[in-house]
Amino acid sequence: MRYDVPEADDFSSTYWEAAADGRLLLRRCLGCGRAHHYPRETCPRCWSEDVVWEEASGHATLYTWSVVHRNDLPPFGARVPYTAAVVELAEGPRMMTELVGCTEGELRVGMPLRADFRSAAAGDGVAVPVFRPG
Repeated sequence: MRYDVPEADDFSSTYWEAAADGRLLLRRCLGCGRAHHYPRETCPRCWSEDVVWEEASGHATLYTWSVVHRNDLPPFGARVPYTAAVVELAEGPRMMTELVGCTEGELRVGMPLRADFRSAAAGDGVAVPVFRPG
């Protein structure tokens, strides 16, 4: 089993196909109007099933982070140190992700970020959203 490649199902395949194309999707509830992430079939606030896919702007701010210096699960051990983070998307939801393209000393709460995509594995067509300064 590979831990760095998501397993898409009928529902999440839309999200992962968009990520492979360099687009970040979230879900918006047509009942209460709020966006949410991670994608779910029902709104986590009002439980409406009237929820649609929406392309996110890709803009976010840094909410919090932790620099990981040890992770024994493959393939993460080979990537330490890396920065695990929670970002606040411009559309409102917070999202767990990884920060790339900056050092620990550059990180500040509220710093502007933009979405980027890292190939999960060479040639598999799967991309994972990450964020970088911007």
